[in-house]
Amino acid sequence: MSPRPVIRVIGSLNIDFVTRTPRVPGPGETLSATSMTVHPGGKGSNQAVACGKAAFTSPTSQDVVVEMIGAVGANDPYYASLLKPTLEKSGVSTAGVEEMEGVQTGTATIIVDEGANGENRILVVPGANARVDDLGKVMEAATKDGLPDVVVMQGEIPRSTVLGLLRAFNSPERKTCVIFNPAPMFPEGVPIDALQGLAVLVVNETECRQLFAAVEELNTVPVSRPDEIMTESELDRLTTYLHGKAGIRIVVVTLGSQGVYYSFETGDLLDRALIPAVKVERVVDTTGAGDTFVGYFATAVARHLARVKGLDNLNIREAVSRANEAAAKCVQRSGAMESIPFGYE
Repeated sequence: MSPRPVIRVIGSLNIDFVTRTPRVPGPGETLSATSMTVHPGGKGSNQAVACGKAAFTSPTSQDVVVEMIGAVGANDPYYASLLKPTLEKSGVSTAGVEEMEGVQTGTATIIVDEGANGENRILVVPGANARVDDLGKVMEAATKDGLPDVVVMQGEIPRSTVLGLLRAFNSPERKTCVIFNPAPMFPEGVPIDALQGLAVLVVNETECRQLFAAVEELNTVPVSRPDEIMTESELDRLTTYLHGKAGIRIVVVTLGSQGVYYSFETGDLLDRALIPAVKVERVVDTTGAGDTFVGYFATAVARHLARVKGLDNLNIREAVSRANEAAAKCVQRSGAMESIPFGYE
């Protein structure tokens, strides 16, 4: 029996304070909200939980090893009583989470607008996440038992660490399947050159526009405005640029209610499609939907790599469709980690 593939998620861990409200108050306005609850969160830990839950083929069986690497504040009661147990119950190892002295665990204040179909607004205090800045230390944790099959990263730890990890893991001598979701996008952006050799890039419409904002070669045909829907022809043009300029094998753009677009460079061919969104009866909360998608897609890639060396012959349509379905289940539930479905569901 072959060993289970390993996913290591390097990223943020937060405590989420979620306030649900009939509408968002205006400047200077005090409004009675519906409720306030405390949840485990952080894009890194959300995606780790999504990977862990996706790996459950039954309530007691998990076919992918998932490990979290990051930092929290030492002696944080919310980490000990809420965040750590949630990760572990979702099948995620927390051995790589450092408990740092002299800093608080990262927090996110999330306002869920019930009058706007569950749309959310988020305020983040980085806390310990901002201290994940020792590249050598992070690399040591990420490669402690050899290279993992898949590394998943986001944008809620220092930019210098993320760019350093991209260089290290995408180098020819240490080629690893990295799935990078630059969310939230760093204020300074992500240079296209930093993505050289990346296996998978996952962005939403906003992040896609931000990524290309400073690309001079594309200025003759500008990227669509935020109030416009990105067309397939525009997505084809942008992903062709990424395949050619940075050698990225797979680019996925999540488009909310419009669905998910993917472009997969396989040999001399480009496998491209726009998969429609899964229709749901009622959207309760969109928090965590993007992280659910990333986690499920990463798990599908890890399963593929356990059978076949390299991304060639990956059934990308099936992987994207399953991740899309998991995200659709997520938005029908409240919360971030709690709303992520298990694979056997």
